[in-house]
Amino acid sequence: MIASLLTLLATALSLLVVDLVVPGVNLSTFLAALIAAATIGGVNAFIKPILSTLSLPLTILSLGGFSLIVNGFCFWLASVFIPGFQVQGLLAFILSPVILSAVNTFLNGYFVEKYPQYFNSQESLNQSKITD
Repeated sequence: MIASLLTLLATALSLLVVDLVVPGVNLSTFLAALIAAATIGGVNAFIKPILSTLSLPLTILSLGGFSLIVNGFCFWLASVFIPGFQVQGLLAFILSPVILSAVNTFLNGYFVEKYPQYFNSQESLNQSKITD
């Protein structure tokens, strides 16, 4: 539970970094960033696998380059549902998911190092069995 909240927080903070770095991405508030983070997670969990499967021939022909378009479309699609989150322009469409992924990987790695007890639930269970 706490690991999911930390992941959501990392994604929201990553979106704020994308807002600062990429022209064409606008977030109005931190609450909009939190809601956008949850929406991006939902779009990536439910819609992106379908789009990736349907676009597999194009992805193969472009040697994986079309996956950037799929990622950009999913990022833009999430912005359609959130009032305080806007993505405008081709640069924002392509570059934002790449920067979001890089910053999010860094922040999630930080949280895993800082709070390993929340992320290694199986290891925590094994340690509690040993001490009992």
